[in-house]
Amino acid sequence: MLFVSQSLCPSSGEIAIRVFRACTELGIRTVAVYSEQDTGQMHRQKADEAYLIGKGLPPVAAYLHIPDIIKVAKENEVDAIHPGYGFLSERADFAQACVDAGVRFIGPTPDVVRKMGDKVEARSIAISAGELNPFHLFPQVGYENAGTVEFLVDKHGKHYFIEVNSRLQVEHTVTEEITDVDLVHSQLRVCEGRSLPELGLKQDKIRINGYAIQCRVTTEDPARGFQPDTGRLEVFRSGEGMGIRLDSASAFQGAVISPHYDSLLVKVIASGKDLPVASAKMSRALAEFRVRGVKTNIPFLQNVLSNNQFLNGTVDTQFIDENPDLFNLKPVQNRAQKLLHYLGHVMVNGPTTPIPVKAKPSPIDPVIPPVPLGEPPVGFRDVLLREGPDGFAKTVRAHQGLLLMDTTFRDAHQSLLATRVRTHDLKRIAPFVAHSFSNLFSVENWGGATFDVAMRFLCECPWKRLQELRALMPNVPFQMLLRGANAVGYTNYPDNAVFKFCEVAKENGMDIFRVFDSLNYLPNMLLGMEAAGAAGGVVEAAISYTGDVSDPMRQKYSLDYYLKLADELVKAGTHILCIKDMAGLLKPDSGRLLVGALRDRFPNVPIHVHTHDTAGAGVAAMLACAEAGADIVDVAVDSMAGMTSQPSMGAIVACTKGTKLNTGISLEKVFDYSEYWEVTRGLYAPFDCTATMKSGNADVYENEIPGGQYTNLHFQAHSMGLGNKFKEVKKAYVEANKLLGDLIKVTPSSKIVGDLAQFMVQNALTRAEVEERADELSFPLSVVEFLQGHIGIPHGGFPEPFRSKVQPTQRISHSNFHPKALKDVRGQIGAPMPGKVVEVKVKQGQQVEKGQPLCVLSAMKMEMVVNSPLSGTVAKIYVTADSTLEGDDLILEITE
Repeated sequence: MLFVSQSLCPSSGEIAIRVFRACTELGIRTVAVYSEQDTGQMHRQKADEAYLIGKGLPPVAAYLHIPDIIKVAKENEVDAIHPGYGFLSERADFAQACVDAGVRFIGPTPDVVRKMGDKVEARSIAISAGELNPFHLFPQVGYENAGTVEFLVDKHGKHYFIEVNSRLQVEHTVTEEITDVDLVHSQLRVCEGRSLPELGLKQDKIRINGYAIQCRVTTEDPARGFQPDTGRLEVFRSGEGMGIRLDSASAFQGAVISPHYDSLLVKVIASGKDLPVASAKMSRALAEFRVRGVKTNIPFLQNVLSNNQFLNGTVDTQFIDENPDLFNLKPVQNRAQKLLHYLGHVMVNGPTTPIPVKAKPSPIDPVIPPVPLGEPPVGFRDVLLREGPDGFAKTVRAHQGLLLMDTTFRDAHQSLLATRVRTHDLKRIAPFVAHSFSNLFSVENWGGATFDVAMRFLCECPWKRLQELRALMPNVPFQMLLRGANAVGYTNYPDNAVFKFCEVAKENGMDIFRVFDSLNYLPNMLLGMEAAGAAGGVVEAAISYTGDVSDPMRQKYSLDYYLKLADELVKAGTHILCIKDMAGLLKPDSGRLLVGALRDRFPNVPIHVHTHDTAGAGVAAMLACAEAGADIVDVAVDSMAGMTSQPSMGAIVACTKGTKLNTGISLEKVFDYSEYWEVTRGLYAPFDCTATMKSGNADVYENEIPGGQYTNLHFQAHSMGLGNKFKEVKKAYVEANKLLGDLIKVTPSSKIVGDLAQFMVQNALTRAEVEERADELSFPLSVVEFLQGHIGIPHGGFPEPFRSKVQPTQRISHSNFHPKALKDVRGQIGAPMPGKVVEVKVKQGQQVEKGQPLCVLSAMKMEMVVNSPLSGTVAKIYVTADSTLEGDDLILEITE
């Protein structure tokens, strides 16, 4: 006898495999059918033969194509068809088609299937038969083979008839475990003509032994309303052992879970002498499962099995609604798989960050210079803790000699090593700094790009970095760079987010907040200053410097402009006034002029000067600023200084030694400090700017590229294949700056200029061509958002007519990815689950009503209609028929 199982689909082949195994045990050969989407599924391998049906049809339609199934049966001399509990198992027309083809249908007659499938008629028959007795019901209709009667039971034990399933039930395994009756064997024998007494199935002989529980382990995410998840099973290990039965579907390592059918991986059946024993076995088995690559419902099942109401057997139909803690899901760690994936990815594809150079990390480990035992000496942080921000500022202003801020822990490696220095290497040298440089004004070790890079590239926690360094350097103030309303991000954040960020930063060890805005936009700066002050930090308001105050031809950013800005910052209550010279444009004469004017105007406010040494004049400029009245200047240790970093610590210490500007710092300690960083820098050779740059360049006085961006821009140019065109990129940077109205250039405004410059070089566009074609070009997103005012208003206003020509079109260059629907944007309709678009029911420009169908998705065994949540006009459609979507992918936009 040959045999075909059609019911592969709703449970990914699990019932088909169950039937095939029963047939094999009884010496019956088996034939499987499968759809094109099920080509790789396990049920094909469990049958003796397998044939494709529904070629070219959608996944669901393939298994509903009765002519194909009957054709396979007739061509291969199939004697009987077992419908399992799949799509056609309760279709009277399918049962009739089997009879007409001379093939046995393993189930009731077509007439009985029809009667039982009609809920109203089934209820009428049940009433006439006496609804509490299924055995009366079955003779009433002449029922043959297996079937299931479903009831609801109230708290008084009264039964209420629901329906009859004229087929094997999904939960038939529970019946088998507690009765020791093989229901599939019995179905096959009955189909052969055997009677129930011949099979030993007499009611008085059937006993219920103990308890059994069935759990369907599925690739559904309980945290997202049990939405089906799809993907490849990277790891699959099941729970086994005494009292555990597994009816598997397509659960094996490497299996691909498609969106076309049910998400079942395996049915787990636990049995024991009572409910607590069965529950304990099931809990243990589920805990042994290891499924990686897709989400599963196992955490939810584990919560159910630990619930007292469930364990006491008192659950009802409101159980899930009344127990929201069932959805307090323990996150899966998946550490080993993540590590293996990372290592494998790096070994095969190389580093995740594209590195355009072949430099290798140095094999030499840096040697930490000796550190004395005991606590480090008292430093300026002790003054801050004792006197508070105001007293700290007075002490700084009254200090004799020049104070230094060390940028080695932040801006130096941002400028030279793409911010890639790990917390590990900072912690190793931190105790030496605490003991040897206790008279530093501060160590800059946080903020700016370090926050972003730590999370995005180093896979580190920036907060943990701050905490650990604070413990190792308790005596030296910490300083961070705060981008005003941008905090440490690249866009303006809500006020309360900036305030909370500063509060938590202060709690975790930050002391001094250097607050700036890339456009010197006062509202953004005042927000950052207020947030830092409210947190209890020292506020250091920074004037972002560009141009040349000593050049009478550069009038946009004149001395008067800076003095008026400083008036506002001092009026707002800054403790320290900073000049932030990102590109290293502050020449010695300009420094004397600007610092001298500020010192005359604000005799009691400490002045702090920051610069980059890109042109090579940084030391001279800082010495000039100090002579003119600056209290603090920024430096980096010698081996991490120069070029796009800060001026050399050793040079300034040496040049001021024996003068009124004496720093009080030991040159010998600087040498030891520098030696550590010289070797440490070698560990980051692939990111070192010297791999592509061999010197600083005085052309910065022309292009005004900030130091931190200069190396990044060079790095990006090489990564984009423009390494031989970096000179053109720098020239385009000048033109892009003019197009945008001559901006102060520091993150994020510098990025906007850089993006436009690289856009111009990539597309071989001159400044005149960009201006002429501004209404048709697809500009980088950062440029469009700047012209929309996302980061503030630049000094002198936006460039016209360039801005007006760009704004009407707002064409934006995007990478190739499907956008996500933003949940807080009304009218953006996202995919409710992963799936395939079967049909788009509306057109762009069409008027739609609330509740009107927009499109149809097919996922697993479901076809879902996505309805409109509002009335309006279809503004844009992002999908077509056959588009494959992930959850929340944007389907269309509706405007009201």
